[in-house]
Amino acid sequence: MHRFRSGVVVALTLALPALNGCLWHTRRVPKAKMPPMVLSAPPQQLVDMINERYDLINSMSATVEFTATEGGSLKGKEKTYTSFTGYILLRKPESLRVIGLAPFVRTRLFDMASDGDTFKLWIPPKNELIEGANTVTKESPNPFENMRPYMFFDSLVIPKIAADDVLSVTTDSDMVVNSRTRKLEIRPEYLLTVQMRQGGSRFTQVRRVIHFSRIDLEPDEEDIYDEKGQIQTQALYGPLQVFGTERFPGTVTIRRPLEQYQIVIAVQKLRVNLPLNNEQFQLTGVPSTTKVRKIE
Repeated sequence: MHRFRSGVVVALTLALPALNGCLWHTRRVPKAKMPPMVLSAPPQQLVDMINERYDLINSMSATVEFTATEGGSLKGKEKTYTSFTGYILLRKPESLRVIGLAPFVRTRLFDMASDGDTFKLWIPPKNELIEGANTVTKESPNPFENMRPYMFFDSLVIPKIAADDVLSVTTDSDMVVNSRTRKLEIRPEYLLTVQMRQGGSRFTQVRRVIHFSRIDLEPDEEDIYDEKGQIQTQALYGPLQVFGTERFPGTVTIRRPLEQYQIVIAVQKLRVNLPLNNEQFQLTGVPSTTKVRKIE
């Protein structure tokens, strides 16, 4: 048997050059280009960068454009809704207001307000007001009803890394298309994994993975995990742009892979550290005839 196998290998080796391309074909594929320079940084520098940026922003007021997409490979179809203008107000520690305006007519499409514990979502076209806790305890079959304020908060401002978090840093690389040159590039990355201790015990659980581009050491993605170890939210950050004196990603894409939807936030105007009062995070003008629905 051994001699038979050896004979087959020899025969194939001798025959392949004589096929002259009859049994294969060659095609050109885009050649990925390495960046001219790759930066290095110790883990503590990456941690300090995240924490310093978090401390610099206490409040935020932004004019944005929303683009929502529902569906994906698990559902076998995808639907993208017409983009619409909106506003985001954010104030630490957890106050948030998100307003969306209907395309063209610019009437209020939705208005969400949160104090950090509970939220209210007013949908004027449906004459409905949804109220619930900031944490989902019972998922709705409608994925957009599972949206909670923390998704926007934690995506727009990467949360601070605590002193007792367990950290690890690995290197990786990804293939991306340069938005300016349209050429395929290799993007080296640092992956900073943040694990939290469970109830003060020695056991830890991965809660976040922050991706840093090694071209400029800027964070370009944050993966947030749930208690089951699944990626619950992915926040992808576009290139930094200058808004007044602030540098901030031009786009923030919030993906919910388990629920199969994403929201792209394109920042048009941005101001930070403005004095925002409590009234700005409360719904006003809701008609008394509006239907109220409690969700868990």
